[in-house]
Amino acid sequence: MQQMAAKEAFDKHEALIAETNECLDMAEWNCAEKNVRALLKETPDDQNLQLHLAGILFEQERYEDCIAYVQSRKFSHEDLNYLKQKSESLIREIETLGLERSMHFRVEFEGRPARKDIMEALAVLEVAYDSLCHLFDFHPENKMNLVLYESTQYQGIGPRPEWVGAVFDGKLRIPVNVMAYREIYRPMFFHELTHAFIRAMTRHHIPLWVNEGIAQVIDASRTGMQRPDGGVPSIEALSTPFVNENNTGTAVKLYWYSQAMVERLLARNADLVHFRTFIQSMRTLGNDEALQKFYGVTAQQLLDEVR
Repeated sequence: MQQMAAKEAFDKHEALIAETNECLDMAEWNCAEKNVRALLKETPDDQNLQLHLAGILFEQERYEDCIAYVQSRKFSHEDLNYLKQKSESLIREIETLGLERSMHFRVEFEGRPARKDIMEALAVLEVAYDSLCHLFDFHPENKMNLVLYESTQYQGIGPRPEWVGAVFDGKLRIPVNVMAYREIYRPMFFHELTHAFIRAMTRHHIPLWVNEGIAQVIDASRTGMQRPDGGVPSIEALSTPFVNENNTGTAVKLYWYSQAMVERLLARNADLVHFRTFIQSMRTLGNDEALQKFYGVTAQQLLDEVR
């Protein structure tokens, strides 16, 4: 009896750790905070858990709480010092710029972007946010992490199609210098924000062709482009990260086929709430099983349709 109780307690603890790691990985901060606090009740002196909780408070834009928590720790650590200093810096920057904290975005700054550009970027992003909430019938639980930076060019990671802003790692990175060019910033904002919504909706890594395809459909900057010359990419090439692709021609081809395949899905059912349910089901059903259930097709069949 005691062994059974001990095993149940162990399994429950392991499940809590697994869920916590998943929440941290997918930037689900409310879930992560609840679980980390539960784990700290079991082991209140665990320094790693305390570091995580300080980081979670920071990511939730609770800068004052983060500073107070760091100051109350009985140990020192360079990560705690960084979180305290960064929190203090962001509080000063927000006050200096005279900004109200955004309802949907936790804002950081790189460089010294002008207040006018910051305000315009936030206004456009809020409109895009509301549009995507309506399209997907989904309201993210957590604020989205937004980095506004000054740059004369896109944030670079090597040669790639000019419309790609950056690898999406959970942070929206927006160069505020583009605010003078509506034809650039509108599709960029919708594209990057769509990735953020996909991440929030799924808490799961979906195939890249689905993720990049729907982002391009929504940003609409390349709709109607002719099919690139050359051979057809494989499903494997379309399913793994290709934003780092060094060959521009290959990258253009991968992005084009991704959009074309998602367009074929939407030709079967254009409802983006249906699409949201589809990508959410990939976690439990698997990729092709979800495609079959929601659209009656496999990834290979979609690729064959657009080749």
